[in-house]
Amino acid sequence: MDRRVLTKWLVVFSLLVAAFIGTVVTLNLTVYSASGFVNSYLHSLARKDVDAALATPGVARSTAISTALLTPGALGDLADIRLVSDADEGDGRHTVAYRYSFGSSTAKTSFVVEHVGARLGLFSAWRFAESPLSVLSVTPLHDDSFSANGLKLVAPGGSNKPSDYLVLTPASIALDHRSTFLAAPTTRVLVSAPASTVAAKVDIQANRAFVAQVQKELDASLASCVTQRVLLPTGCPMGKQIDDRIQDAPRWSMVKSPRVTVVPGTAAHTWVVPETTGIAHLTVAVRSIFDGRLSTLDEDVPFTVSYLVTLQPGGGLLITAEY
Repeated sequence: MDRRVLTKWLVVFSLLVAAFIGTVVTLNLTVYSASGFVNSYLHSLARKDVDAALATPGVARSTAISTALLTPGALGDLADIRLVSDADEGDGRHTVAYRYSFGSSTAKTSFVVEHVGARLGLFSAWRFAESPLSVLSVTPLHDDSFSANGLKLVAPGGSNKPSDYLVLTPASIALDHRSTFLAAPTTRVLVSAPASTVAAKVDIQANRAFVAQVQKELDASLASCVTQRVLLPTGCPMGKQIDDRIQDAPRWSMVKSPRVTVVPGTAAHTWVVPETTGIAHLTVAVRSIFDGRLSTLDEDVPFTVSYLVTLQPGGGLLITAEY
C-alpha cells in the first residue's frame, strides 16, 4: 500500500478515535454525569412517567406503605427544571441540586447519588444513594375520604388518624374534600426532601348544603309539631305543663325556628347540631281549678333542640333528636 494512502488512513482513524473518545467524554460529562442522571429522573416526573421514575436505580419502594399516589394523575405539574450545583463529595458520591417549579411556586431539592460502574465499559452509571421516595402522612379530620391532586382516596387508617402514602420527590400535592354535604379547604403540600416524611391534615367540615338540609328537615318537623292540638306534642321539643283545666284544643304556632349549625361528632361519619333555641307560641282556653274563672293562656314558649346526624352510605342523612 502506498505510504501516503496508509498515512491518510491512519490520520482518518486517529480522528475517528479522537472523535469517539471526545463523544464518550462529553456524554460522561452531560447525559451520563451525576447531574445528567438526576436530570433524567426529574424529566420522567415532568412527563408524568411514573414507571420510568420508579425504574431509576436507587428508587427503593416499601411494600408496607400505600402506593396510591404513585400514579400519573397524582403527580403535580413539575416544570422549569434547572441545575443549581453538582458537588463531588469523594468516594464516587455527588450531591446534585436542582431548582424547579410547580405552578407559580419554586423550590430546590438536593439529591445524593453514587457512581456504580460503567455501562458498556464506557459510560458512567449512577444510582440514588438516598431514595427520592418520601412519605406523605395525611390525617383526614372528621371523615375518611379526601382528594390528592384530584385523585379520590379513602384513608386506610380512617378519619382522625394519619395514613401514609409514598410519593416521588419532588412533589406538590393539593389535598381537599368535596362531597354532597362536606368540604375542606385546599391544603397544598410540597415534598422537596428525599426520604422525608411530611405530615398534613385535611380539615373536613359540614358545608352549606349540609346545614341547609338539616335546617329544612328541622323546619318540616316543627311545622308538623305545631299541627298537634295537645299541650305536649308527641316527638316534639316544645310543650307546656299547666295546672288549670284546658277548655279547648291547644293551638301552637312557630314564632322563631331554631337556627342550625353542624359540627363534627365524636364517632366516624357522625355530626352534631349543638343545642339551639327556638320559640313556639301557645294559645289555649283554660279554667282555673281554684276559682273556676275562664281565661286564655296566650304566651311564647321557648324550647331547645339538639340532634345527632349520621351520614348514610347512600348519601342521605339520619337525624336523631337528642332533646
